Amino acid sequence: MPTSWSPTGPNRVITGDNLGIVAQLPDGAFTLVYLDPPFNTGRSQKRQATVSVRSATGTITGFKGQQYERIRGDLMSYDDRFEDYWSFLEPRLAEAWRLLADDGTLYLHLDYREAHYAKVLLDALFGRESFLNEIIWAYDYGAKSKNRWPTKHDTILVYVKNPAGYYFNSEAVDREPYMAPGLVTAEKAARGKLPTDVWWHTIVSPTGKEKTGYPTQKPEGVLRRIVQASSREGDWVLDFFAGSGTTGAVAAALGRRFVLVDQSAESIAVIGARLAKAEVVFQ
Repeated sequence: MPTSWSPTGPNRVITGDNLGIVAQLPDGAFTLVYLDPPFNTGRSQKRQATVSVRSATGTITGFKGQQYERIRGDLMSYDDRFEDYWSFLEPRLAEAWRLLADDGTLYLHLDYREAHYAKVLLDALFGRESFLNEIIWAYDYGAKSKNRWPTKHDTILVYVKNPAGYYFNSEAVDREPYMAPGLVTAEKAARGKLPTDVWWHTIVSPTGKEKTGYPTQKPEGVLRRIVQASSREGDWVLDFFAGSGTTGAVAAALGRRFVLVDQSAESIAVIGARLAKAEVVFQ
């Protein structure tokens, strides 16, 4: 069934395979794309053909042609499991690039197993000059290893469509407490400081009101910071690994418009309950 969506229409939650669905969405429609794909578990994925040319008139100057293919091939031959994973993820990231507005931003949320591979390959897809940040989301919950440093962070890679003209508003972001408030003026301590690229934020509390029961749910505080900084009121936000619908919940609360995509019946049920009071069409 064709995807029914236009930038003048309502918010939408669309059920189905995300690659086929987003391929029907128009170029440059979204100011913000946030992706939290399943982490690489070594499962084989269906191969998809891709191309490295993005725009005949664009400003992307990254690793094109043979150099792009060489880097892609070198990394894929390094780890068979990663080759399967990237064959799944790469065409979806290429679609994200196409769907971003000229002033748009991609946030790709990964864990430590894939972030370094994805960074090099996103340099190839977007261009190295389009890399904006590597955000470390640090938390402290769950079991702790005793034979290595416990892994208690995720990585969020941030790339912009046009490095000469992307939207970013740090003043719109919720501030956080100073770690040493006694070292700054009382006025600064009361106002709080702008976040850096290391975000200390707890996971979703198992007993908190935000909890939906969805196993990979991300906290609203992390998504709120992303949406506040990289979109304006009325802008369109896209998440096509929607999961528990955190991106939509935050976008609705902040006056952004959104499209969410997921093929999981569990996900769609959770999103439906979570966005029951929002103006949204399910498709």
